[in-house]
Amino acid sequence: MSELILSKTQGHIGIATLNRPEVLNALSAELMDRLIEVLTGYDNDPSIYVLVLAGSERVFAAGADIGEMAEASVVDMSERNNLARWLRIKAIRKPIIAAVSGYALGGGCELAMHCDMIVASESAKFGQPEINIGVMPGAGGTQRLTRAIGKFRAMEMVLAGRFLSAKEAYDAGLVTRVVAKEQFLDEALRLAETLATKPPLALKAAKEAVLAVDNLSLNSGLEYERRLFYSLFATDDQKEGMRAFMEKRKPEYKGR
Repeated sequence: MSELILSKTQGHIGIATLNRPEVLNALSAELMDRLIEVLTGYDNDPSIYVLVLAGSERVFAAGADIGEMAEASVVDMSERNNLARWLRIKAIRKPIIAAVSGYALGGGCELAMHCDMIVASESAKFGQPEINIGVMPGAGGTQRLTRAIGKFRAMEMVLAGRFLSAKEAYDAGLVTRVVAKEQFLDEALRLAETLATKPPLALKAAKEAVLAVDNLSLNSGLEYERRLFYSLFATDDQKEGMRAFMEKRKPEYKGR
């Protein structure tokens, strides 16, 4: 059996690639377990600052593995509790960049939305078509999509099963940038390389602060941001960054 997730590192970047091409990278329980293992390993590796999650040029992920669910009962789904796995992706502290080409549908769209930035090829298609097989999104699709693009666009995607093109997704605020199909992975890696030059502790703190927006009022969020900001003055990287700025040289961050 081929590796479900291909993993490699490039400098301070950890790269995970979905690898079930025969079923359009369908997100089986086994694949999700392996993906979480790889991403968690990168998250715990002090030499890795940024993560890239990619599919192939043809497809990011066309959804969940329907064969695992088709005959399941309510009790089966509750006992398996496969959706709890997604909380472990949400818990990754380091920035994750999704490199998306082709279809990102259902669980594939939800997986991309679990990332912190999305670089999409011109061929990318985003959708939550679960309604067409008798269910609805269950791994955050209704919640993250609505926060990203607003109620009315999200309603059409979730209730009517409409897909968004890469340009529509960009215009709606769902993706970070759109590039030519042959450049999508290179562009995601270029963005990751930019992030990898930044202080890794500050990257994690900044990600944490941005994600807190969904759960906090403005006043609580400002207080939370302020505490994280102050906490970075306990790091060597803060001293290095500010000294390098004053000395007009490139900083050398160590992640401590």
